[in-house]
Amino acid sequence: MYHHIKKLMYSVNVGEPDVRFGNMLLEQFGGPNGELAAAMQYTVQAWNCVDDIGRRDLLLDIGTEELSHLEVIGALARMHLAPLKTEREAADANPLLTIAGGGGINLVDSLGNAWTSSYLKISGELDVDLRSNIAAEARAKIVYERLIDHTQDRGSIDTLQFLMTREITHMKAFQAALDSLEKKPFSIGLLKPTPGIVDEYFNGSTGEGNEGDTDMRGPWSSSFGLHPVESEMAGGEGLSVGDVAGKIPGEDRGKQDDARKASTSPGEKSIGKNGASKGHATRTVRR
Repeated sequence: MYHHIKKLMYSVNVGEPDVRFGNMLLEQFGGPNGELAAAMQYTVQAWNCVDDIGRRDLLLDIGTEELSHLEVIGALARMHLAPLKTEREAADANPLLTIAGGGGINLVDSLGNAWTSSYLKISGELDVDLRSNIAAEARAKIVYERLIDHTQDRGSIDTLQFLMTREITHMKAFQAALDSLEKKPFSIGLLKPTPGIVDEYFNGSTGEGNEGDTDMRGPWSSSFGLHPVESEMAGGEGLSVGDVAGKIPGEDRGKQDDARKASTSPGEKSIGKNGASKGHATRTVRR
């Protein structure tokens, strides 16, 4: 259950309302990288996380904090949008909120697009969700940086600095939760990738560009066992598609399956956990 306390997690003060800036702030209220999206993403992930009640608690902790952040960014946006209620000239900044919402905030982004659950990244695979959450916090952090660049109001800057800082806090927590699974960095799910082709970096963009572009090489094409492969269209051999011949069970799981589970966890009865599912062949990899 939830219990609401009326005090904001961070006190919001606005010296001079700016309705255009208030409109920008709605991006973090009802936008794809905003606080509601984060709160819902982490909370629903947590409800699904029956195989690890420790990391479920982490997701619930941060998901609940994000609801508190929604209050904070909502209060900040509302204070900046306050002139919509008293000044007809201000309505140009957001006619939708002025006419349909009475000058208050709503679950829309800075362009008036309605919030949607399609913003949420929920895979049901814990390590995949943690990676998504790290990326979500990084996106929110950079949005807050850009918002700070568009105001001179000291109270607004301090509020946004608080929210931006907490994104890094959450990134640290999610990264620690992921690292403590002790999985190999590219071990995802239950099936192994096909050897050979998994290490082929496909050089799919070639030639000289109008802005000084040219073929480049870097660690992205040579690290972690990768090596460049040229397209058949450029005279190369292409990808080793002949390596693919069925699924390969036995992916490294680290400690992902060893955590304390909820009483509702299906455990080893989950599809794929006990070897191959009926009706699907496995194969031995030939090198």
